[in-house]
Amino acid sequence: MRSVPARARLYILCVALGGAACAAPALSARTPWPAVVLLAVLCAGCERTALPHGRTRGLGTFFPVLLAGVFLLPPSAAALVAVPGALLARVDRRPRRVRRLWRAAQLAVASWTAARVYGALGGPAAGAGPDFPYVLGPAGAAVVAFCAVLTVLDGGVLATAERVPLRSAWRGLFARSLAPVAVHGLAGLMMAILWTSPYGPPAALLVLLPMGVSCWVFAQYHRERAAHQATIRALVQAVDLKDKYTRGHSERVGRASVMIARELGMDDERVEVLRFAGILHDVGKLGVPTRLLRKDGPLTQEERRVIELHPEYGHEMVRGIGFLGEARAAILHHHERIDGSGYPYGLAGRQIPECARVVAVADAFDAMTSTRSYRRARPVPAALEELARCAGAQFDPAMVAALTRALDRDGWHPEVTSDVPRRAPEHGADQGGNVPPARAAAPAARGPAAR
Repeated sequence: MRSVPARARLYILCVALGGAACAAPALSARTPWPAVVLLAVLCAGCERTALPHGRTRGLGTFFPVLLAGVFLLPPSAAALVAVPGALLARVDRRPRRVRRLWRAAQLAVASWTAARVYGALGGPAAGAGPDFPYVLGPAGAAVVAFCAVLTVLDGGVLATAERVPLRSAWRGLFARSLAPVAVHGLAGLMMAILWTSPYGPPAALLVLLPMGVSCWVFAQYHRERAAHQATIRALVQAVDLKDKYTRGHSERVGRASVMIARELGMDDERVEVLRFAGILHDVGKLGVPTRLLRKDGPLTQEERRVIELHPEYGHEMVRGIGFLGEARAAILHHHERIDGSGYPYGLAGRQIPECARVVAVADAFDAMTSTRSYRRARPVPAALEELARCAGAQFDPAMVAALTRALDRDGWHPEVTSDVPRRAPEHGADQGGNVPPARAAAPAARGPAAR
């Protein structure tokens, strides 16, 4: 747990203790252990074949079995159903043990709460079996309670472990998860009805077949998305190899873009788009002759015009990747300026897409805080001061202010996975096109160096 912030460890520990308190009465009460064991085994099997946790921020758990337990079992027993599956689930991201413990505790608390709501609103007693359609009201309330608890706990872990601002940690979580959880809840209710029917548990298992197929399709979609992301990573690595002095720059720009987007209160989908935009903003350099990117000394006007084509090259390269969305506009316009003196089209003010204005600030910030062969990295306060000086002319003041607030709160951690020990490059010109106007060794009409 060393990589988990102390406040997140405390938060996860509190939730784990809460989950243990919810499940503990089942050990001393008259618990229907055969049903608990069978549901727990089903849940664990579904967890092992589901999409690994940590790969997406979507639903990583097969909820029909859990919610069937909510409708069939006492609250403490319902809390136990989720624990084995969560502790055995496949987890891609580290620390795996902490993530498994967190998921088990979260689902135990959510299941216990949902079962309590279900019973309080007139749901049939454990073992009696739901009476359709009168059970729809209590079951619907239980599903909402289940989703609400997951939302509250997820927002808490985003705020403590991932340092998402409190005002945006919970934004949109409930709305995005309610519909999928409701569908799973309906399947769980059907399982519970069949479970207590004359046909017994074998009939209830039939409900899992169509749900399993739909989850398989969902997993296939995310595998395809992962393949797209691997392609993006390969493009970035190609840029790093061609323009070695910026190794790690793209990943850091993606990170800074995410900080700005979250500070502006953008939803998770747009934050992810901004991350892609930051990572890919310089991919067009693959179309620029390597001799220009590595030239030692100032560029001629003709060479500068060639370099300034890299946003258009990049846009052409990614235009066929549909899920990038507005990130493609950021790649095309991240060298535009608020005063209209940028390139490639000289857009000004609000004509520049919002995502491009975000990436422009992130790009310039990382350029100033990274060491180059001809100068040392500037301290973060000095870089922010320079951004503020250029706000309103080169940069959008709102984006500069958002980055400043995020850095004041969370700090800047420039280490990235692509950083490796290496000698300083031997060329002396700034190839990134990121230095604010006062620092540029370029014609006054164009402002910063185009590279």
